[in-house]
Amino acid sequence: MSFTSAESRWGDVYLAAGARGISACGDFLAATALALALQSAGAGGLAVSGLLLAAALPLAVLAPITGRIADRVDSRTLLIAAGLAQAGICVALAYAHGTILIIALVALLACGLAVTQPTLAALLPAMVRREDLARAGGINQTASMVGILIAPALAGLLVGQFGARIPLLLDAVTYLALVAAGLLIRTRRAHAARPGPDATVFWRMRDDRLVFVMVGAIAAVVAGVGAINVIEVFFVRETLGASPTMFGLLGAAWTVGMLVGAALSGRYGGRVPDPARLVWLALLLAAVTCAVVLAAAGARHALLLVPLWLIGGAGNGGINVFTGVVLAERVPEAARGRAYAVMGAAVQGAGMIGYAVAGPLLERFEPRPLVAAAGLAGLVAVACCLPAVRRAGREIGPLPQVKDRHAPPAGDSVPA
Repeated sequence: MSFTSAESRWGDVYLAAGARGISACGDFLAATALALALQSAGAGGLAVSGLLLAAALPLAVLAPITGRIADRVDSRTLLIAAGLAQAGICVALAYAHGTILIIALVALLACGLAVTQPTLAALLPAMVRREDLARAGGINQTASMVGILIAPALAGLLVGQFGARIPLLLDAVTYLALVAAGLLIRTRRAHAARPGPDATVFWRMRDDRLVFVMVGAIAAVVAGVGAINVIEVFFVRETLGASPTMFGLLGAAWTVGMLVGAALSGRYGGRVPDPARLVWLALLLAAVTCAVVLAAAGARHALLLVPLWLIGGAGNGGINVFTGVVLAERVPEAARGRAYAVMGAAVQGAGMIGYAVAGPLLERFEPRPLVAAAGLAGLVAVACCLPAVRRAGREIGPLPQVKDRHAPPAGDSVPA
């Protein structure tokens, strides 16, 4: 599936992972700083919800467009242009006034992320041999989780000391890591940048039953259990009576679990030659994660959630690695940008369903039964998806082909 035929380019892998980790830290730094700033300025929950929606919606809505851009435009050009644009938007955010303007700029910032995410994801398989892909994916996920882990604490410290402007200006600097990555990474996806007039590209996700079922299954599970992201703060703070510090510790525990899960899955995934088995493993980890949420409903003290959140986060990290490997193996190289964008859009859209459901439910029910309901809904989604995954594994067929007569070999480095 158009992996590099030479030795894996680990230097490129670490450059891409570093850029992703630094920019992920910047993303969460900006989101946290802006949420704190709006709350401190007296903005209500509607403003904060609008901010979060502006940060998530472009990734779901623009996936068909940004995926094609990632497949058709030179990856170096995209990383440099998007990095510079996002840095400029962050500078504008640092000096922006008014909730509407801030939300609009955040939406623009997310549009850049909608381009860079599939670009980096599709670039990774071209850097390494097939047997090294899971390890490379684990490194990439680990870097991203480290950035996410650092960002909230850093944002709280900087906002408390200097206000929102300094962290937003720092965020602008983090996006320059994408520019540096674009300049330094030797591997490039440039084959579709200048297609000839007769070039034809045929690829649809539904043509590969295994990939189609995998994306649908993961989205269904996220839709079922996703409400926990909203319910959790009320459950921890009100039902269990925990402090804000304890709530932050639980968030860190989940992220640390993702780090461990990504690292372990990265080592193990390369030994599994069958993509159908990887889909089974991803669904198994999804079941474990949902079971953890269900078990959390019985907790009587917030400290009991720490080991549960570590386990749940580990399952989350493993899912990310295994699904990334399956996409890289089953999707033709020239269409990987679209595939990763669709996967991201499906997960984002499913997560927003959970957000929308959780709000009204919290007005009518106590948090504890809602936590149990979220975990149970996720397990039901896993059970409902099992037959489709089983059939897709049995019926796994030849890989869908992309025809482009003007394309040079996939994954090659091209001259700077």
